[in-house]
Amino acid sequence: MIFLRRILFLDAVTCIAAGLLMLLGAGLLNDLLGLPESLLRYAGLSLLPFAGLLLYLATRQAIPRGGVWLVVALNVLWVLDSILLLLAGGYSPTPLGYGFVLAQAGAVAVLTELEMIGLRRARQAAPA
Repeated sequence: MIFLRRILFLDAVTCIAAGLLMLLGAGLLNDLLGLPESLLRYAGLSLLPFAGLLLYLATRQAIPRGGVWLVVALNVLWVLDSILLLLAGGYSPTPLGYGFVLAQAGAVAVLTELEMIGLRRARQAAPA
Protein backbone atom coordinates (compact mmCIF):
# COMPACT_ATOMS: atom_id res chain seq x y z
CA MET A 1 0.00 0.00 0.00
CA ILE A 2 2.94 2.33 0.71
CA PHE A 3 4.17 2.03 -2.90
CA LEU A 4 0.73 2.94 -4.30
CA ARG A 5 0.38 5.85 -1.88
CA ARG A 6 3.78 7.24 -2.94
CA ILE A 7 2.95 6.93 -6.64
CA LEU A 8 -0.37 8.72 -6.13
CA PHE A 9 1.47 11.53 -4.32
CA LEU A 10 4.05 11.70 -7.12
CA ASP A 11 1.28 11.85 -9.72
CA ALA A 12 -0.39 14.65 -7.73
CA VAL A 13 2.82 16.67 -7.48
CA THR A 14 3.50 16.35 -11.21
CA CYS A 15 -0.10 17.35 -12.00
CA ILE A 16 0.16 20.42 -9.80
CA ALA A 17 3.51 21.44 -11.33
CA ALA A 18 2.43 20.84 -14.94
CA GLY A 19 -1.00 22.33 -14.30
CA LEU A 20 0.39 25.56 -12.86
CA LEU A 21 3.02 25.77 -15.60
CA MET A 22 0.41 25.48 -18.36
CA LEU A 23 -2.21 27.60 -16.61
CA LEU A 24 0.04 30.47 -15.58
CA GLY A 25 2.61 30.22 -18.36
CA ALA A 26 0.28 29.62 -21.31
CA GLY A 27 1.08 33.01 -22.84
CA LEU A 28 4.80 32.27 -22.90
CA LEU A 29 4.45 28.61 -23.80
CA ASN A 30 2.18 29.07 -26.80
CA ASP A 31 4.94 30.64 -28.91
CA LEU A 32 7.56 28.13 -27.74
CA LEU A 33 5.34 25.09 -28.22
CA GLY A 34 3.16 26.20 -31.11
CA LEU A 35 0.04 25.26 -29.14
CA PRO A 36 -2.90 27.60 -28.54
CA GLU A 37 -2.86 29.52 -25.29
CA SER A 38 -6.47 28.49 -24.60
CA LEU A 39 -5.61 24.79 -24.98
CA LEU A 40 -2.67 25.12 -22.62
CA ARG A 41 -4.75 27.00 -20.03
CA TYR A 42 -7.59 24.48 -20.20
CA ALA A 43 -5.20 21.53 -19.95
CA GLY A 44 -3.43 23.14 -17.00
CA LEU A 45 -6.68 23.98 -15.26
CA SER A 46 -7.99 20.43 -15.74
CA LEU A 47 -4.95 19.00 -13.94
CA LEU A 48 -5.59 20.83 -10.67
CA PRO A 49 -8.83 19.11 -9.59
CA PHE A 50 -7.33 15.83 -10.80
CA ALA A 51 -4.40 16.46 -8.45
CA GLY A 52 -6.97 17.00 -5.70
CA LEU A 53 -8.46 13.57 -6.43
CA LEU A 54 -5.01 12.01 -6.31
CA LEU A 55 -4.24 13.65 -2.96
CA TYR A 56 -7.60 12.57 -1.58
CA LEU A 57 -6.97 8.95 -2.59
CA ALA A 58 -3.38 8.98 -1.33
CA THR A 59 -4.41 10.22 2.11
CA ARG A 60 -7.08 7.60 2.78
CA GLN A 61 -6.18 4.99 5.36
CA ALA A 62 -7.40 2.33 2.93
CA ILE A 63 -6.91 3.53 -0.64
CA PRO A 64 -10.12 2.88 -2.61
CA ARG A 65 -9.31 0.54 -5.51
CA GLY A 66 -12.16 1.95 -7.59
CA GLY A 67 -10.75 5.44 -7.20
CA VAL A 68 -7.34 4.30 -8.38
CA TRP A 69 -8.91 2.54 -11.37
CA LEU A 70 -10.61 5.85 -12.20
CA VAL A 71 -7.19 7.55 -12.05
CA VAL A 72 -5.74 4.87 -14.35
CA ALA A 73 -8.59 5.33 -16.83
CA LEU A 74 -8.24 9.12 -16.83
CA ASN A 75 -4.47 8.85 -17.24
CA VAL A 76 -4.89 6.52 -20.22
CA LEU A 77 -7.36 9.00 -21.72
CA TRP A 78 -4.81 11.82 -21.22
CA VAL A 79 -2.11 9.83 -23.03
CA LEU A 80 -4.44 8.95 -25.91
CA ASP A 81 -5.65 12.55 -26.20
CA SER A 82 -2.05 13.77 -26.23
CA ILE A 83 -1.17 11.46 -29.11
CA LEU A 84 -4.37 12.38 -30.94
CA LEU A 85 -3.51 16.06 -30.53
CA LEU A 86 -0.30 15.47 -32.47
CA LEU A 87 -1.79 13.16 -35.10
CA ALA A 88 -5.07 14.96 -35.83
CA GLY A 89 -3.37 17.85 -37.60
CA GLY A 90 -5.49 20.59 -36.07
CA TYR A 91 -2.46 22.28 -34.54
CA SER A 92 1.07 23.03 -35.70
CA PRO A 93 3.33 22.39 -32.73
CA THR A 94 6.96 23.39 -32.91
CA PRO A 95 9.57 20.64 -32.46
CA LEU A 96 9.71 21.69 -28.80
CA GLY A 97 5.90 21.41 -28.71
CA TYR A 98 6.04 17.86 -30.03
CA GLY A 99 8.66 17.04 -27.43
CA PHE A 100 6.62 18.63 -24.65
CA VAL A 101 3.45 16.73 -25.55
CA LEU A 102 5.30 13.43 -25.97
CA ALA A 103 7.32 13.88 -22.75
CA GLN A 104 4.29 14.61 -20.60
CA ALA A 105 2.33 11.76 -22.23
CA GLY A 106 5.26 9.43 -21.58
CA ALA A 107 5.48 10.55 -17.95
CA VAL A 108 1.75 9.96 -17.49
CA ALA A 109 2.07 6.51 -19.10
CA VAL A 110 4.87 5.60 -16.68
CA LEU A 111 2.88 6.84 -13.67
CA THR A 112 -0.13 4.88 -14.87
CA GLU A 113 1.90 1.68 -15.10
CA LEU A 114 3.30 2.30 -11.62
CA GLU A 115 -0.23 2.83 -10.27
CA MET A 116 -1.29 -0.48 -11.80
CA ILE A 117 1.73 -2.18 -10.21
CA GLY A 118 0.71 -0.58 -6.90
CA LEU A 119 -2.83 -1.93 -7.29
CA ARG A 120 -1.49 -5.46 -7.93
CA ARG A 121 0.83 -5.24 -4.93
CA ALA A 122 -1.97 -4.01 -2.68
CA ARG A 123 -4.24 -6.84 -3.83
CA GLN A 124 -1.53 -9.43 -3.16
CA ALA A 125 -0.86 -8.00 0.30
CA ALA A 126 -4.56 -7.93 1.24
CA PRO A 127 -5.69 -10.68 3.62
CA ALA A 128 -7.63 -13.44 1.85
